[in-house]
Amino acid sequence: MIHCVLHDPNDSVAVVVVEDVKAGQTLTGLILDEDRTITLPCAQDIPLGHKVALKDMKVGDTVIKYGADVGKVVAPIKAGQHAHVHNIKTKRW
Repeated sequence: MIHCVLHDPNDSVAVVVVEDVKAGQTLTGLILDEDRTITLPCAQDIPLGHKVALKDMKVGDTVIKYGADVGKVVAPIKAGQHAHVHNIKTKRW
């Protein structure tokens, strides 16, 4: 089962595409640009449509989703954690 998707292998987050993703699961991610999968441990429950971190990120790092800059990290994020508005902010404001 595919749990999350990303476009580029250099993305720092993937989007969860199924419900009930729970901490402790091993997630399967589909890299769309390469039609291959990766696995990663899930460290927190993550709602459908939200992001999961693919790598550790520190405050100030740029978040890449689908090959595009979607914001900056405002609180440290570990691989497998929920990445959303509580730890990522847009660079527009």
